[in-house]
Amino acid sequence: MKNNNSDFKKISFKQKGDERGSLIVIENNIDVPFEIKRVFYIYGTEGNIVRGQHANRKTEFVLINISGSSKIKIDNGTVEQIIDLKSPDHGVYIPKMVWKEMYDFSENSILLVLASEPYDSEEYINNYEEYLKEV
Repeated sequence: MKNNNSDFKKISFKQKGDERGSLIVIENNIDVPFEIKRVFYIYGTEGNIVRGQHANRKTEFVLINISGSSKIKIDNGTVEQIIDLKSPDHGVYIPKMVWKEMYDFSENSILLVLASEPYDSEEYINNYEEYLKEV
C-alpha cells in the first residue's frame, strides 16, 4: 500500500491566551486525527544527530516543536518532503507506514510527539530497504 503525498500534512493549532501568556489545547480526534495513546518528547539532542530513522506499521504521529526548532524528513517510498518545525502552534501529522527522520535540532529544541498507539517494538521498521519492500 503506497501512501501519497497528501497523507502527511501540516497542522495549525489555535492559540489562545491573553496578557498572561499563550495557551494551545490539543484534543483527541479534534486537533489530531486519532485518539492519543502515548506522549513523549525529545530534548537535549545535538544539532548533528538524526533521530527516528524508522517507519511504524500501526502508529500514527503528530510532531510539534514546543520549543526551538527541528526538521522532519518524511518519506512514503515515493515522495520525500522536509518539514521545518519551529513554532509551538504548528505540527505535522505522519500516518502509519511513512519513514521519518528528525534532525537539525536547535539548542533549545523540545519535540513533542503524540502517538496513536502504545509502544510496541515489533511494529517498527528500522531498515530503509526493508521499509521499501513492505510499502
